[in-house]
Amino acid sequence: MIRELWKFSLVGALGFVVDAASLQLLVSLAGINPYASRLFSYLLAATATWWLNRRFTFAACSDTCWKSQWLRYLVVNAAGGGVNYGVYCLCLFLSELVRQHLFLGVAAGSIAGLAVNFTASRHLVFQRGKAA
Repeated sequence: MIRELWKFSLVGALGFVVDAASLQLLVSLAGINPYASRLFSYLLAATATWWLNRRFTFAACSDTCWKSQWLRYLVVNAAGGGVNYGVYCLCLFLSELVRQHLFLGVAAGSIAGLAVNFTASRHLVFQRGKAA
């Protein structure tokens, strides 16, 4: 389990890069507000982390149908996503520094949702020996 948590955390770090970069692009280039932009950037990051976790972290469990597994991953990780988004919004609301550097709010939210998402992913999405 420690090895899986380590891999999950590494994948999460890559997901953070996808999340933060796409958020910044949506806010800076598309002019979308940082609250709405985060919903889109989170979905992109969640898709990237699902794919990487399927291939890297939980590879022994990846024989299930990718479409149903991706959807299950998004649904199951919604609780962690809610924690993540809530912490991001709180940081954005309370801190001028975060409003100037959005990645700080993304980082705080990502860390807050990590334990929820790992537990949910390990037990409900990437189960050993179960096909979708």
